[in-house]
Amino acid sequence: MRKDLENNTLRGEETETETETISSMSKNSAILFGKYKIHKLLGIGASAKVYHATNIDTGKSVAIKVVNKHKAMKSGFNTNIEREISIMHKLHHHPNIVKIFEVLATKTKIYIVMEFVSGGEIFQEVSTKGHLSEDLSRKYFRQLISAVKYCHSNGVFHRDLKLDNLLIDENKDLKVSDFGLSAVKDSTQLNNDALLKTVCGTPAYVAPEILSKKGYDGAKVDVWSCGVVLFALSVGYLPFNDYNITVLYRKIYRGQFRLPKGLLSHGLRNIISRMLDTNPQTRITIDEILQDAWFKDGECKPKPDMGMSTKHDEWEKITNKCLNAFDLISFSSGLDLSSLVVNSNVMDQMERMILRETCEKVMEKVEDVAKRRRVTITKKKNDFVAKLDGQDGNFVAYVVCYQLTDELLVVELKRKEKQNGSISQFWKDLRSQIIEFTL
Repeated sequence: MRKDLENNTLRGEETETETETISSMSKNSAILFGKYKIHKLLGIGASAKVYHATNIDTGKSVAIKVVNKHKAMKSGFNTNIEREISIMHKLHHHPNIVKIFEVLATKTKIYIVMEFVSGGEIFQEVSTKGHLSEDLSRKYFRQLISAVKYCHSNGVFHRDLKLDNLLIDENKDLKVSDFGLSAVKDSTQLNNDALLKTVCGTPAYVAPEILSKKGYDGAKVDVWSCGVVLFALSVGYLPFNDYNITVLYRKIYRGQFRLPKGLLSHGLRNIISRMLDTNPQTRITIDEILQDAWFKDGECKPKPDMGMSTKHDEWEKITNKCLNAFDLISFSSGLDLSSLVVNSNVMDQMERMILRETCEKVMEKVEDVAKRRRVTITKKKNDFVAKLDGQDGNFVAYVVCYQLTDELLVVELKRKEKQNGSISQFWKDLRSQIIEFTL
């Protein structure tokens, strides 16, 4: 019998063919309620199975979650199923959340007919590739955050966000699924302080405050789980993992994880660290994530490897990067601490200036000066980096622009090796074309 999605009530239907219908679910030719043709089993859970099926009338593929009522009641999941159905109906219209079409029921089974997401779990893509590119990770992460924000705005906390519950459709877009452990605001799951109290979730994704059993904010634990997901997408493995569950929980509670060097951009490392903050009070919020520079623009690129390089990767070593707190300090002439960690001979070959200007305008100025001084200029495509070759090879240098804030940027002139005075004259000409802003 179909479920009325508007009033969220289930009506059972007793038929002589119920046993026959249920027992034939494994057959390729099985027809459910005369409407859905069952094709194959997609997955099995504690009290449910999920099948791929086709709507006979429309020819559209669907996924059907078959819940055994007896097993659900025995395991205490019967309330979860009702809540999952109600929540999925409530969140039905978001493009990155799996849609529910209808619910059918018999004496022993509940059939939840949902959107079929053909690409499978994002877990499979990560497993195949090892880790995703930063751009692809950002795309999926943006869609995840959009879905989670929509959930929270509707008073729903997912509480079990993980790679296994994130699906990819035929358009390579992310879909959030499985709301079986979700909680709703103003429900009996909240204590007097409006904090959730049920200990739930998948161990490797669980937030540290859940482990304390003192109550937790559902929105904040979802952010933590999103941080674990982003880490796994970008790196290829989970930040917290151990065969010993006690050791695993200790690592989570203490926030003991490591971001691999050289793989992630500064912006990506920063947002992951802020999401995996063990203190829920200082952990980044969904609204703050939406305003994060890496999340919005993706301008930050992996920091260059400061170790040995070849001529082939010289451009990569000079290329644009994001700036950290130490960089900000070192740009101030009164607080230049770089000599403490960088060889002084190297620092003698570099000059900096901080400007209120755009990188595009600076590069235009560099080209103008290079033309007047008869200096050969080669620019790296899509980056604000220029290589300068003086006449007769009398100097080689690089001009690099770093975006410091929306209004400020840093221009560096890097000499490849000790040179004569020609490069100094070029720098003076360049300075005269740009208004300098001093910190």
